[in-house]
Amino acid sequence: MTAMEPPTDTGAPAHARESLLRRLVRPRRSGPAGSRTAAPVDRLRLEHELAVSRLRLARWQQHADAYERRLGDAERERAHLLSWLAALHPASAVLTPPAGPEHEGTHRLCLFAGGWHLSWPIPPADLALFAHVPFSAGSADAHPVPDAVDQDALIRRHVRLLAMEGAVQAGLAGHAP
Repeated sequence: MTAMEPPTDTGAPAHARESLLRRLVRPRRSGPAGSRTAAPVDRLRLEHELAVSRLRLARWQQHADAYERRLGDAERERAHLLSWLAALHPASAVLTPPAGPEHEGTHRLCLFAGGWHLSWPIPPADLALFAHVPFSAGSADAHPVPDAVDQDALIRRHVRLLAMEGAVQAGLAGHAP
């Protein structure tokens, strides 16, 4: 460093800093030699990245399709189980029309089980499974419905009671003379 050149923040002379900046900021040369070698390499890299992205897309689409199939199977099974539950409670099971335009076509299965009012939404595609359930012209609002968390707890409690009742009956039957 000479006495004429003031030191910079980094301790390098000003002309060295300017030279470095010019090298970093200068435009790339696009001569015939550079374009012949860089373009095919860039094109190959981009084609490879595109192929990899398409493979990833296809793999995720397969996952999404499998998830959709499983979800459809679970919804179908749910509808069959609810239909069966309604058949087990013929005295209290009733289908009610949708309450409001946001539930267009969706009916509610309402029933009284274990001393509690329970209800589930039934989509229009599953209504054929509930042909054995009477239809009520009244709204679903006429049937008191607990929220989903309470309904789940009520069902679990009722299942435990039924299981205990079954165990007691089996125990009594086994101990009878």
